[in-house]
Amino acid sequence: MTIIRQQDVTQSVADALQYISYYHPVDFIQAVKQAYDREESKSAKDAMAQILINSRLCATGKRPICQDTGIVTVFVKVGMQVQWDAEDSLADMINAGVRQAYTHPDNVLRASILSDPDGERKNTGDNTPAVIHYEIVPGDKLEIDVAAKGGGSEAKSKFAMLNPSDSVVDWVLNVVPTMGAGWCPPGILGIGLGGTAEKAMLMAKEALLEHIDIQELQAKGAENRNEELRLELFKKVNALGIGAQGLGGLTTVLDIKIKDYPSHAANKAIAIIPNCAATRHLHFVLDGSGPATFDPPNLNDWPEISWEADETVRRVNLDSVTQSDIEQWQPGETLLLSGKMLTGRDAAHKKMTDMLAKGEQLPVDLTGRFIYYVGPVDPVRDEVMGPAGPTTATRMDKFTRTMLEQTGLMGMIGKAERGQQGIEAIKDNKSIYLIAVGGAAYLVSKAIVSAEVVAFPELGMEAIYEFEVVDMPVTVAVDTQGQSVHISGPKKWQSKIEEKVIQIN
Repeated sequence: MTIIRQQDVTQSVADALQYISYYHPVDFIQAVKQAYDREESKSAKDAMAQILINSRLCATGKRPICQDTGIVTVFVKVGMQVQWDAEDSLADMINAGVRQAYTHPDNVLRASILSDPDGERKNTGDNTPAVIHYEIVPGDKLEIDVAAKGGGSEAKSKFAMLNPSDSVVDWVLNVVPTMGAGWCPPGILGIGLGGTAEKAMLMAKEALLEHIDIQELQAKGAENRNEELRLELFKKVNALGIGAQGLGGLTTVLDIKIKDYPSHAANKAIAIIPNCAATRHLHFVLDGSGPATFDPPNLNDWPEISWEADETVRRVNLDSVTQSDIEQWQPGETLLLSGKMLTGRDAAHKKMTDMLAKGEQLPVDLTGRFIYYVGPVDPVRDEVMGPAGPTTATRMDKFTRTMLEQTGLMGMIGKAERGQQGIEAIKDNKSIYLIAVGGAAYLVSKAIVSAEVVAFPELGMEAIYEFEVVDMPVTVAVDTQGQSVHISGPKKWQSKIEEKVIQIN
């Protein structure tokens, strides 16, 4: 009979969350490198290079892969013969580990969890509580899977209750393009098929914990319907040409994972949940002998990738850029930004638009400035700023026209595509929208040479900062004419794949 101690659970969860904050699973890194090697879209290849460089920097520097250090999801299997040396509930033990991990002084992780989600939306301050799922199983051990799921990829989750005769493949191929690039491809799609509505969603999330093995499956061939679906969807989703960061390319998904369950005769429930370029999960077992230990991976498994500006890259001084300058920029063009920019995301935009509606003066002058949609991680040691990658820009679309027309804002920097509402505001105001690579947050932070909170300090990570940057890499996503690379890029590469100008496998 196994006795599990409270402190062993808490310590193991804390150590696991720190570990996955800066170490990608090795199978993910290997899959991205394989995709990088075969990619022929320059924009997508550059994006994957930045993801791989960022991953190696994080592994050596032990700092977060992404500024969005995720909502913690835990799957627990409790052996029926387990006994406890504990006073707290299992949920409290796990949440104590989350609290300990996210406030670790050597690697502070971003607190992103808000209580009262449709009311005050107050930050809990330590990323608790986790979302915990339990299963009672035979045996005398405690098995735990921890994952830290970013909000951008979680926001792209989809569910439907299909008719029994409906095609799963058709539904997936219709849905994936609507997910845009906010989930930071290339990544993994977890699919839950069957059961009830909540069971399908849970299976989709669990599927993301599995090892990437699509190449092995391709080599051996399918042996059941689940495997047939995986192979068919892997090929057909990549044939959509969405590509890394939605820029158009050969690899959108690194693997398709499917879990299924018996369903009612009248139903065929299906759910998709994507894992982004900041894939983070870890499995461990407690057997009563003490906390779990996690050996550092072999950094030789991380490829040595370099990314350097070539003659096609345009250097931009944000302190002197003009309207005439931005009108020359083309969708898909790479820029290196230097100078000062402001930051702001959902909460800051809401406060500013509320102030403008009341006729109040804003605490910062946005005239001729660029705003970066980011909620950074706090710095540690000698850092100017912690990991500071972009957040999904479509959430700011409803504020964009007001910001452009009432503040003199010139440009915006974020992640993924803009919606039609945002694109029309950009076009009407001859503004510009740039993207940084989602999943390269620590790399981005290396370009920040100074950072100061200039407004709304009460918003914590959503406060408005002024960053000074040197050679921060970005891509023109929507130009002053309203042309979007997230529309043109995938169309171009889907056409190449369909015309067999290029092979995806």
